[in-house]
Amino acid sequence: MIRNRLAKAAALSAGAVVVALGIAGPAFAHVTVNPNAATQGGYARVAFRVPNESDTASTVKLEVNLPEDAPVASVSTMPVAGWTVAVEKRKLATPLEVHGSQVSEVVGKLTFTAAAGGGVKPGEFQEFPVSMGPLPEKDQMIFKVLQTYSDGEISRWIDEPVEGGEEPESPAPVLKLTKAADAAAPTTGPTVSAQAAGAGAGDADSGSSSGAAVGLGIAGLIAGVLGLVLGGMAFIRTRKTA
Repeated sequence: MIRNRLAKAAALSAGAVVVALGIAGPAFAHVTVNPNAATQGGYARVAFRVPNESDTASTVKLEVNLPEDAPVASVSTMPVAGWTVAVEKRKLATPLEVHGSQVSEVVGKLTFTAAAGGGVKPGEFQEFPVSMGPLPEKDQMIFKVLQTYSDGEISRWIDEPVEGGEEPESPAPVLKLTKAADAAAPTTGPTVSAQAAGAGAGDADSGSSSGAAVGLGIAGLIAGVLGLVLGGMAFIRTRKTA
């Protein structure tokens, strides 16, 4: 009896785990941007990674909407085999200043469409590379994406993240932007590190020691010469006396 109860409990627990995994699984298969971080003011090559969540249909279209509050002057795409891309532009109310020129029109949307019979098959994923810049001085760029399947179903990856909150059900791809490292400030006057000062002191001590050694050597040489002279004079006197 006890064994039967334990077996039933184990089966129910296993079933609960399978259900939980089945529910949580798709949450990890949303469209993302890779890498997910770049530097403000610079240029970046990113790729929109699109997994297929359907068991029967293929992904045949991807619409990437660039954020209106973070316009980018230059956006270019890389050819993807079996796909075409349409670029839609929009006018800016306030032009961007880029390398001394005014830019009043930027890319607002990219639409990737698979060739007939193609697309991202079930169990596969596809990346769509994009180069863009200069990146705006913002903390992040949020790209709202629509993923269309061959059966007409559309996955809308448009939910914006909430700081400190849980990940939304259909999160939009987010590119985090960080400030460039500040250049090291120049020193206001000559400074000498402790190590350099120590090295200088060592050099001075070494110089002093060398000078003392040379002086002693010269003194010894003079003393030797004087000894020879005195010895020679003494020898001459001795011969005269003899």
